[in-house]
Amino acid sequence: MLETEEKPVDTVGTNEARQVGQAGSVATWPKTALRIGFGLIWLIDAVLKWLPDFHKGLLGMVKTAAAGQPSWLHGWFHFWISTVQAHTDFWAYGVAVLETAIALALIFGVARKLTYMVTIFSGVMIWGIAEGFGGPYSGTSTDIGTAVIYAVVAAALLVLSQYPSSRFSVDYLLEQRVSWWHKVAEFGKNNHPVADEPAAAPLTPPVRPVPIAR
Repeated sequence: MLETEEKPVDTVGTNEARQVGQAGSVATWPKTALRIGFGLIWLIDAVLKWLPDFHKGLLGMVKTAAAGQPSWLHGWFHFWISTVQAHTDFWAYGVAVLETAIALALIFGVARKLTYMVTIFSGVMIWGIAEGFGGPYSGTSTDIGTAVIYAVVAAALLVLSQYPSSRFSVDYLLEQRVSWWHKVAEFGKNNHPVADEPAAAPLTPPVRPVPIAR
């Protein structure tokens, strides 16, 4: 006598594997365009930092930023005026090198997660020292400075780095060869498109139970 019983077929694992491949189908070019464009802005800033006028005017820039600040910020600006005055060459060339490194890392997509963190810190420090936190504020103030906006954009890119990333970066190539590189490149070990996966692969449909003869 033949009997049949329904044996359910679990397709969860197959579907989950397919979903990992489909992560590459998410449009990543807007984020890539933002990163590269942001890097070009930093590159322009970096070029200006290599000019002699920046080297000569760095100390005066910090002193100007300190003028008119509230008394509770005097200690902060006094520290930086003394520090820059003691080692002007070091700070002038140091800022130029730092901004150049940030620009190139953003444009080519190198150590993106680490780069975004360094960019946030650098933007806040430039805003708090050379731009005097955008102040002193008065009835005629019109904005809060530009460097803080750089930090906000870098923070946005850092948040977006948890989503599938573009292949148009040096990080994408390094992650294929260096097992730990994802730790400085992005959130998640496999948070990048799969090279050989179709752009829009459909999920495997549920499979109906198959009768089994006894």
